[in-house]
Amino acid sequence: MITHNSSYTYVDQQSVLDEAVTFMSSSAFIGVDTEADSRHRYPEKVCLLQISNGDNTYVIDTLAPLDYRAITTLFSSNRTQKILHGGDFDIRGLNRDFGTEFVNCFDTSIAARFANHERIGLASLLENILGVSIPKDERLQKADWSRRPLSPEALDYAAGDVIFLPRLMQDLHKQLATLGRESWVAEECERISKVSYIEKDKDLAFLSVKGTRELDGKGLAILKLLYDFRESQAIKLNRPPGFVLSAEVLAFISANPEVELDEVPGLGHAGVRRFGKQIREAVSSGLISEPIIRPKPKIPPLPRPTKAQSSRLTILKQWRLGKGTELSMDPSLLWPMKSLERIARDPNSLDKEFTAEEIRRWQLLEFSDSLRKLVSSLA
Repeated sequence: MITHNSSYTYVDQQSVLDEAVTFMSSSAFIGVDTEADSRHRYPEKVCLLQISNGDNTYVIDTLAPLDYRAITTLFSSNRTQKILHGGDFDIRGLNRDFGTEFVNCFDTSIAARFANHERIGLASLLENILGVSIPKDERLQKADWSRRPLSPEALDYAAGDVIFLPRLMQDLHKQLATLGRESWVAEECERISKVSYIEKDKDLAFLSVKGTRELDGKGLAILKLLYDFRESQAIKLNRPPGFVLSAEVLAFISANPEVELDEVPGLGHAGVRRFGKQIREAVSSGLISEPIIRPKPKIPPLPRPTKAQSSRLTILKQWRLGKGTELSMDPSLLWPMKSLERIARDPNSLDKEFTAEEIRRWQLLEFSDSLRKLVSSLA
């Protein structure tokens, strides 16, 4: 087992950033990773960007006041493949903060699942495939990456996440080629590259607070005011909303506005002392406000399946499980459950189902004939 010690160039000056982008633009592929501060700050932001072609690694301080437009050009270039691990988080964050769009991506987490690896965490894959051990200190995983200066230990940890991605990709490619699944993963990675940041609807975001589904109109009016207070306070303090008031506290107060704040589970004496006045004002205002009617869902819930529909779904799930066993793959990768549920409700909709957005081209090529044969026996 090889224990890795990172070697990298720290970037917080424009000239070094330009040099890094120029150098990486000539590489056939580069590993990409980010570190953000969502555990500690609000709104969340990307604090570090790590890129590596395997030989040269750069740790870029994205809080430095630099011109990052060349980075967006690099990531949107088809010439250089971008290798990520669990890349949807990184792609969303970079899109939010810098407007980046990704083209030509390879996600080692996705590839590992299709190559039949059970443990798909980066550290596990590097250890099992490359025989490399990288530091995975839980303290650093939960670090506040917005702090400056960052310790050499933290920077080494960040660099370690990206240095071996090119080698890992090459080995996974070989495994996928042996299994005949390279095109499957290519399509999955193409989908990941199209991920983008979607800003929450500020007027309706309060409706997504956990545990508030059963609130009546008055409760929702109180919840909205409490949520708005928490949001403004989180921005003011630059701390995550849960640091101000937890979802459980919001839900309990909205459902029980008459309860004394000292009796609210999870609020505590410190919470009452810091925010008691504002909470009481929100509750009082909510009680005299117009009740809020929860909007109906854009897609109405389906009725409970009939006995025949449930039986068909059981058979369809068994079909998918059987295919997974044949291929030694996670069955959930082979065909979307939502699609099976729709087919179970209406077997005659199969042709329409084959055009559904969530159905992949590789799934149709591999499984449409088998699925059609099965469904014809169910209709």
